[in-house]
Amino acid sequence: MWLRPRKDEPTDADAAADAAATAALKVAAQISPKAPPDPTAAAFFDVDNTMMAGASIFYFARGLAARDFFDSRDLLKFGWQHVSYRLRGLEDPNGMHNAKEAALAFVAGREVDEIVRYGEEIYDERMAEQIYSGTLALAQQHLDAGHRVWLVTATPVELASIIARRLGLTGALGTVSEVVDGRYTGHLVGDPLHGPGKAAAVRALADREHLDLTRCWAYSDSINDLPMLSMVGNPVAVNPDPDLKTAAKERDWSIKDFRTARKAAKVGIPTAAGLGALAGGVAAGMALRRRYGEI
Repeated sequence: MWLRPRKDEPTDADAAADAAATAALKVAAQISPKAPPDPTAAAFFDVDNTMMAGASIFYFARGLAARDFFDSRDLLKFGWQHVSYRLRGLEDPNGMHNAKEAALAFVAGREVDEIVRYGEEIYDERMAEQIYSGTLALAQQHLDAGHRVWLVTATPVELASIIARRLGLTGALGTVSEVVDGRYTGHLVGDPLHGPGKAAAVRALADREHLDLTRCWAYSDSINDLPMLSMVGNPVAVNPDPDLKTAAKERDWSIKDFRTARKAAKVGIPTAAGLGALAGGVAAGMALRRRYGEI
């Protein structure tokens, strides 16, 4: 018989939120050790399709594939999810969960320092050019105003923290992997930081840092982040999916869209051809190109 945990019993979501807040503060102390001028205000940015075009975990997987971590069949799994994500601008919670779990399986047994080193290289090689300049400008405005700026993402916290460091942000809340003796076990600490989990992590961080959520901002593209957006005083829909755009209009939230170039490219490429071209690029000349080259 399935029993709902009592309110005083920690859940996987609680564990994930607590672990995310702990990891975020540890990294933030290294990035920006000084106290911010405005200590009770902060801005929280989703990563995939908000700060960056596409899914960060896919770029990471592609970079690992180039380093022979896995073969073209494994990359195809990431590639197909990414193609769908880029063209439709939609986030499938099950698909994202599976992608994160698959990535964890690939790094099981690897040293954390090794993965972080590769993550830094892969960011420079594949992710930097995918950053939306408009979203980054919003983040910089908050920094200039003395606000702390956090990324909040289901992406592994090590990768999220690299992105935050490269962009000069305060830090990142991300999915936390279990580590024993400096190596990944292939398991998560709690649940992936997705949907309500993001809101729980933001609240945990706000409690620890004495943030006033009514004075905070949150930015996201996905209806899945409605819990996080709804908990702050200043929610903003960035590059919103259709459901979030509707919700934002109903709530009179600010809406910003930095996808103009992507939309133009999307109009100029028929869907089938676009799928073939993107999927072919994923494998970079491996078996995937042969399989989809005639679509």
